Amino acid sequence: MAVTLYDLSSASGLKKLDEYLLTRSYITGYQASKDDLTVYAALSKVPSDEYVNVSRWYKHIDALLRISGVSGEGSGVTVKSSLVAEAVATPPPADSKAAAADDDDDDDDDVDLFGEETEEEKKAAEERAAAMKASGKKKESGKSSVLMDIKPWDDETDMKKLEEAVRGVQMEGLLWGASKLVPVGYGIKKLQIMLTIVDDLVSVDTLIEERLTEEPINEYVQSCDIVAFNKI
Repeated sequence: MAVTLYDLSSASGLKKLDEYLLTRSYITGYQASKDDLTVYAALSKVPSDEYVNVSRWYKHIDALLRISGVSGEGSGVTVKSSLVAEAVATPPPADSKAAAADDDDDDDDDVDLFGEETEEEKKAAEERAAAMKASGKKKESGKSSVLMDIKPWDDETDMKKLEEAVRGVQMEGLLWGASKLVPVGYGIKKLQIMLTIVDDLVSVDTLIEERLTEEPINEYVQSCDIVAFNKI
């Protein structure tokens, strides 16, 4: 079953994730999978010990990546940057409406930001869609989030210059994100970096084969591997 998580850069998003992991060892299923990698990559920094379950899970996945990697496919997970949409309460049955009415009086000032669209909103959306079609505008291209491992030639490779060279690759539709150095053994570290691409503009295979492993970057980079690839 696919899972959707929201705004993991905020306290509220981390709290929701912490509650979700209270009874789970992994994001989905009973073994580490690409779903865990997706959420792992979406966290911009090591989670605070305040979030006990997230911290436990993060350390476990981090250890797996250093030792043997993760190969499970998972069930599918989406991480969105917007705030978490709270669940809308189920309407009370007819015999309890009178009791609920008193509560409604107390909540008159509350605004449901995640309720169903009103007729006016639907009409406005239809008008915007019609206007875009009439003007010949194309629907916005989809985006993907990619977690990539970039390995140096040896332990003498200057990893700072390696990362500068990688981030120096600029393409329309390419946005570099968070990164960190991960030990792989014998004093060698690899660069693990996030990137976001516009699907219609950037091909990850082309990025690797024609930009990240060619001169002059191949002075630092031995190989590039895609760890996780997910639609946004």
